[in-house]
Amino acid sequence: MNHLKQIVAKLEEYGLDAMLVSSEPGEFYAIGFHGEGLVVAAKNGCRYFTDSRYIESAEKQVTGADITMTTTAVTHKALAIQAIQALGIKKLGFEEGYMTVSTFNEYTKEFPCELVPAQKLIGNLRASKDPEEIALMKKAQEITDAAFAKICKFIQPGMTERQIAAQLQFEMLLLGAEKMSFDPIVVSGPNGSLPHGIPGDKPVQKGEFITMDFGCKYGGYCSDMTRTVALGEPSEEMRKVYSTVLQAQLAGIAATRAGVPGKEIDGAARKVIEDAGYGEYFGHGYGHSLGIEIHETPNANSRNDKPLPEGACVSAEPGIYLPGRFGVRIEDVTVLTAEGCEDITNSPKELIIL
Repeated sequence: MNHLKQIVAKLEEYGLDAMLVSSEPGEFYAIGFHGEGLVVAAKNGCRYFTDSRYIESAEKQVTGADITMTTTAVTHKALAIQAIQALGIKKLGFEEGYMTVSTFNEYTKEFPCELVPAQKLIGNLRASKDPEEIALMKKAQEITDAAFAKICKFIQPGMTERQIAAQLQFEMLLLGAEKMSFDPIVVSGPNGSLPHGIPGDKPVQKGEFITMDFGCKYGGYCSDMTRTVALGEPSEEMRKVYSTVLQAQLAGIAATRAGVPGKEIDGAARKVIEDAGYGEYFGHGYGHSLGIEIHETPNANSRNDKPLPEGACVSAEPGIYLPGRFGVRIEDVTVLTAEGCEDITNSPKELIIL
């Protein structure tokens, strides 16, 4: 899988002769390969440069680009300069959000062309997933769902948050994950009010909520989900908060479809939480895009007034966090369509009592 043709097709729209792809996620999107290399995608030819660690795999896996191995004498930069000259490149786009200032200054000084910030070219393409990308994300989510079912049978009072987090990762790897999408979050009881809390040595206890936020990569694409479960019987307030978060998520999902601004989706979920009297305890946005990276654009938050595109994969994750007491978050991943959205997370949403 690669997207070189899509990148090249957008060059004229951005006034470019070629695009320089130097970031790890950009490289994977462009050629479907992780090799710590440089991609030059031009109207009249594409080039890929990588070193001896990756050259054999690149020659087997990369299509649509001429592949050259770097050496100590002929570096990535030297090969890029050769390509710029050979392909007659005058305006070269680059990923300004990933390139360091020092590298930009070096390239500006030595490249025989104009460097043009053009991260949006690839970013806008990545925002709308094609069927092959969505299929990989669904597979990653299947693994994540299966790991959740297993962890619910594993958890016992007295286990630490860290032990549960370790077991979650173990289960996902056994089920076929390449690696984690991010370091899993497992927080319990009063730690649950920390949306991005770090699993520690606190034992989980009866009468507490346990919030688990985790995901894995499959075929280079991420999954992401959160479930909050009760260990033993929850209090009435805990049930009320959980129900409020669930209704907020369902309202957000119902509002989610291509062409709707991110702030409207966020607002649909936020209104449920505000109407229940917990508005001040929902501080983050409703959702973010994901794909090759766990956080991509566009977002479904109160700041985004732009319509979300068809094919975007956006998390649905409202939460309520009561400081020093407990928290609840429920998260699925939705794929936006013209008619609405497809929820690709299949784990139960109803409150699970272990």
